[in-house]
Amino acid sequence: MSGPSNSYDPKQVAMLAPEALDAALTEAVKAFADAGHLDALAAVRPAHLGDRSPVALARRELGALPPQARADAGRRVNDARAAVQAAYDERLVALTDERDERVLREETVDVSLPWDRAARGARHPLTTVMERVTDIFVAMGYELAEGPEAEAEWFNFDALNIGPDHPARGMHDTLWLDPPERGVVLRTQTSPVQIRALLSRKLPLYVISPGRVYRDDPIDATHSPVFGQVEGLAVDEGITMAHLKGTLERFVQGMFGDGLRTRLRPSYFPFTEPSAELDFECFACRGESTRGGPPCRTCGSEGWIEWGGCGMVNPRVLRACGADPDRYTGFAFGMGLERALMFRHGITDMRDITDGDVRFTLPFGMEG
Repeated sequence: MSGPSNSYDPKQVAMLAPEALDAALTEAVKAFADAGHLDALAAVRPAHLGDRSPVALARRELGALPPQARADAGRRVNDARAAVQAAYDERLVALTDERDERVLREETVDVSLPWDRAARGARHPLTTVMERVTDIFVAMGYELAEGPEAEAEWFNFDALNIGPDHPARGMHDTLWLDPPERGVVLRTQTSPVQIRALLSRKLPLYVISPGRVYRDDPIDATHSPVFGQVEGLAVDEGITMAHLKGTLERFVQGMFGDGLRTRLRPSYFPFTEPSAELDFECFACRGESTRGGPPCRTCGSEGWIEWGGCGMVNPRVLRACGADPDRYTGFAFGMGLERALMFRHGITDMRDITDGDVRFTLPFGMEG
């Protein structure tokens, strides 16, 4: 029986030599140090810490050593493996810190800047004008009244003393809903709201009714098929034209400035008798353009601005709504909101108001 062989082939275990392990460690440390970012470090890792790395291959050669040499070689391999791993971990921490610092620097959020970069828009100036007009009359004791925009023919015409043969009932002014024999129209004025208020509320009555109205008009610089209107109605005992003039004068001063004069010019409306057109002194030139002053674009150098229609409620309207015209009298007035907006802000083309361009509404912002 032969004894154990204590010889081994030095060629097979060359990787276990101290100089070979030192070279593998030096090469690994250099490769890790040369990696400039995390992806590059991950790419070189298998060559020095993978299954086919020099240290891993050296570990496999330990079995070829005799027992007395295996322990010493095993310690050298483990030390080399630990040194390579430590070099990798150190470089990984350094590159991770660099990455995090760069991300924090490049992706910094300045919390002092507005978070919402999108334009927030503004309330439409027609809305603010409507609310301003309403607020002035509410401050005088009026109530807000509203009604449908698709209105029955009786409310829109008959109750307002607009007879069947009146030209306003024709297709050139009124938009009728199909089928026309139903007698339903898109209201041509907010006066039907006044009729509904007379029928549903107790007298005395003081209401203001803003809203949209519709006419069969082509859109141009001064006309639109859809526009805003506000109308007021006061019915009480002893109401006279003097009350009407005083109310409108107070409104003009609240809307355009103190000290403006007003005047009433005779006119005709089927639902008021007598009827008048309200003019007020130009708030821009205050009449100076007619007395040798510079030309005024607001009033066309006429000194007066035509505002809207008004008058004493026709007794036929009161009677149609069940009010006694021998006991009660009243006045009514109506004006266009676009006209108010155009006068207040020097707008020359009504299409700018209706086009929906946010660049038109933004300059108005919030009106105080």
